[in-house]
Amino acid sequence: MKETAYLKCINPYCGLEYDIKNTNITCEKNHFLDVQYDNIPSIELKELFYRRRNYRDNIFNESGVWRFRELLNFCQINTSDIKSCSKYLVSLDGIEGKQSKPYRMSKVADFIGLRHNKLLLQLEGYNPSGSFKDNGMSSAITHAKLVGATKIICASTGNTSASAGMYTANENMECYVYIPNEQIASGKLSQAYQFGTKVIKVSGNFDDAFLKSLDDAKKINAYTVNSVNPFRIEGQKTIIYRLLEYLNWDVPDWIVYPGGALGNASSCGKCLMELYKWQWIKKIPRLVIVNAEGAKTLYDLYNGEFDNTKLRWNDGKPNLELLDRYYKYLNENQIKPNTTATAIQINKPANILKCIRALEFTDGIVTKVSDSEMLDGMAIVGLNGFDCELASGAVPAGIKKLVDAEIIKNDDLVSGILTGRQKDPSLFVEYHSNRKNRFAVTPIDYTSLE
Repeated sequence: MKETAYLKCINPYCGLEYDIKNTNITCEKNHFLDVQYDNIPSIELKELFYRRRNYRDNIFNESGVWRFRELLNFCQINTSDIKSCSKYLVSLDGIEGKQSKPYRMSKVADFIGLRHNKLLLQLEGYNPSGSFKDNGMSSAITHAKLVGATKIICASTGNTSASAGMYTANENMECYVYIPNEQIASGKLSQAYQFGTKVIKVSGNFDDAFLKSLDDAKKINAYTVNSVNPFRIEGQKTIIYRLLEYLNWDVPDWIVYPGGALGNASSCGKCLMELYKWQWIKKIPRLVIVNAEGAKTLYDLYNGEFDNTKLRWNDGKPNLELLDRYYKYLNENQIKPNTTATAIQINKPANILKCIRALEFTDGIVTKVSDSEMLDGMAIVGLNGFDCELASGAVPAGIKKLVDAEIIKNDDLVSGILTGRQKDPSLFVEYHSNRKNRFAVTPIDYTSLE
């Protein structure tokens, strides 16, 4: 059978290609890789995807990832054959992405300053492990299974470890998780232990843990599932598929993500580039990435805040010397990422080059918000009856900042991705215990019934 899926270097001036079973995360020239497909999917698949929502007993139709399996068929299987799907595709009984869809939140819209019908917020915290990671983990573990891997490895600020632990436990694989010591929410760490992962505590921050995990992956022949893994990016594309399906495959004006390791921005960009190439969409939405003020590498570099030079993809010729100088500046001045939103407390986002490629394609922008603004964003989502973690609070906070600056217009349709649910309950307790906070609902001391 002719191979229809393969790996290709993202640098158009390199373009090295590899077999789909290759497990390297970069080409031999150290450029990151994309999964590429020769076939152009028929636009008639949109109707098939919709019919699959009546999934009956087929967990792969139930899954919010594998329902779209023709658009990420790197296993090159007969996608209509349940036996082939069961042999190759990894799913947690069809639940990943199942409950993830856009919602309208009137209180959040009022806070931001948009009409109620102009704001959609998609809750990826309704995934089984509580974050968007399950979308990509199901596809990454699928590839690990395809190549016969038995050991899985990752670095994590919490959500990746929870997702990796959940899927590897279900697939009977070993899982090694490298965490920055004392910089991870206890609720997330408890999930890693719950699913039987081998937790390795690293002195330092996420960037330190990530580098150590990559070094040790080679030593113990383990399969890396951080977002530098191109197959994880494939599963995360389905976040956008579900959004667009909700909109009958019309596109919003803006798609907004919090910015951490920037895997989501990378997957969104790849997804939109493919859909536009396939003529599934006629318009390209603008991408917004919201950094925390205490971890604002992308903001600084993209907006020219460092050295008055703006980092751009530049058609595959990014200024890597600028990136090196920025990281050298951080190291020499001992500038560490510092935000209560530990999920995005990252100084050296591994996917920054794929992200700026996405920003170039979508004419995107990058903004930043304070921890206080994220707390308000998180709180107002909660007061609308929904759950999100602090990093996701960056989304309404960032949208509000852009609406106030009149960059986002009143008649624009805005879709924000809330990437995870709250796993650090102390944040809500502390927020609402302080009556000075904008949306605090402070507890009342009991005195009498009168």
